[in-house]
Amino acid sequence: MSPLSGIHHVTAIASDAPANVTFYTGVLGLRLVKRTVNFDDPSSYHLYYGDGTGTPGTILTFFAWPGAARGQVGAGEPTAISFSIPAGSHAWWKTRLAGAGLAFQDAGERFGELFLAFRDPDGMTVELIETERAQPHALHFWEHGPVPKPYAIRGIHSVTLAHAASHNASSSFANTAAFGADLGFQPPTASDSDGNRRRFAITGGDAGSFVDVVPSTASRRGRMGAGTIHHIAFRTDDDSSQLAWQHKLIKADYQVTEVMDRVYFRSIYFRERGGVLFEIATDPPGFTVDESEEALGSALKLPKWYEPLRSQLEASLPALPARVAVVGESV
Repeated sequence: MSPLSGIHHVTAIASDAPANVTFYTGVLGLRLVKRTVNFDDPSSYHLYYGDGTGTPGTILTFFAWPGAARGQVGAGEPTAISFSIPAGSHAWWKTRLAGAGLAFQDAGERFGELFLAFRDPDGMTVELIETERAQPHALHFWEHGPVPKPYAIRGIHSVTLAHAASHNASSSFANTAAFGADLGFQPPTASDSDGNRRRFAITGGDAGSFVDVVPSTASRRGRMGAGTIHHIAFRTDDDSSQLAWQHKLIKADYQVTEVMDRVYFRSIYFRERGGVLFEIATDPPGFTVDESEEALGSALKLPKWYEPLRSQLEASLPALPARVAVVGESV
């Protein structure tokens, strides 16, 4: 069985698809690599953002549920997604975010790396972390995007989880650590702690392999809704490795789904003991399986079982912005 090779994607919830596209492409400079529908609810979009080709490890996706109520982040949930930005780009991003009228926190250093924190249109916490450990594979720059290459986001750096508050915090963290061990995470050492934050890593120690765990500041569990993270997916090489992981997790007494065809990858889902939803997704076949690299994200793509509904869906889904600001334009 191949070890997991890092974060494949993170999926969150948005309430306004056009505003979501404008923010993630126009401000952050990610490429909309796929516009499709939620396979479990085809009346709403599922939007995928990433680098120029949609490399696994660069992908942030959204279930765009129009008018969705704002969620509430709570104990035992993902609380933030962090992206890698190149060394030396911190000041440039401060200027860009300010120019976009976005309130942000210049939050100092974490594990010796400068970072900025802000919220997206639905209130989800997003961070940009300046690092020299950017994913080596995440180099497919989007040539037509609004952010110049020396400053462009390189992929997912890490996600933050808040372990559930309990009368015995050490026991709660031990449960999280045991789950990390089941997935092959390297347990935190003294150098993997920054204040009350502990960092788990999947192989290698490059950005894109980190899951940070902090004690929850919430007194109760959260509420799913706009601005919250729905699930986190980890990468596996291929179908056979995924099946091996499925077998291992079942033996470890996790409730694991059957393999699901997501067209661009195949997936299994399960929850850790605290209730966080995780996925293991295959790297292939990728986002060019149904459109060329040049055309990624330009048209509504549907799985074959929803093609009979195309006219109905195209009429009911909201129009998305046709373009983003080019380099040098205001955002």
